[in-house]
Amino acid sequence: MPNISPRLQNGAILTFDPNTGVKLGTIMLQYNPDSLTRSLKPQTVGDEPDRTEILRLKGPPIETLKCDLEIDATDQLAAADPTATSLGIQPQLALLELLLYPSSTVLTINEVLSLLGTIEILPMETALTVFAWSKSRVTPVRITDLSITEEAFDVNLNPIRAKVSLGMRVLSVNDVGFLSPAGAMYMIYQTTKEALAQRA
Repeated sequence: MPNISPRLQNGAILTFDPNTGVKLGTIMLQYNPDSLTRSLKPQTVGDEPDRTEILRLKGPPIETLKCDLEIDATDQLAAADPTATSLGIQPQLALLELLLYPSSTVLTINEVLSLLGTIEILPMETALTVFAWSKSRVTPVRITDLSITEEAFDVNLNPIRAKVSLGMRVLSVNDVGFLSPAGAMYMIYQTTKEALAQRA
């Protein structure tokens, strides 16, 4: 009997060069979260706008996303994967955590510049992070919160199972402008949403 169950698509976190839009990496979600919490806060003209401005908006709403991920090395350990056997899930956790870090190269360069007397050093830029949750929901985000609960360990105290709570803020054209890779991605996200609404 043929298998007629639909192929499950896994969500992913993608990284891009913020200036060129060149893809840098992909973090596939091992298991799709059971739930995704979305919150939208309208950007109104003011706290108490007058009658002429009551229906006006300053831009797209501030949208936040929250989900809980599970990372588990059980399958890899059963298959005697050498990385999982020696390190557990530390590489996967490090990959997620590094979304919040400036690179060590940039840290070193900035320290050298400060020692050379450079007056102004710009805050360090990270890669553009994109949350992909189905073909119709791919959006640039800024990670606002990352909490990791390691739940099981091997004999060397390497974590082999963890829950990750991930908070994100969607980056709209108000945040990144229209003429950037992130702005282009956001506009596709919004126009896709408008097309979906037409089908309701």
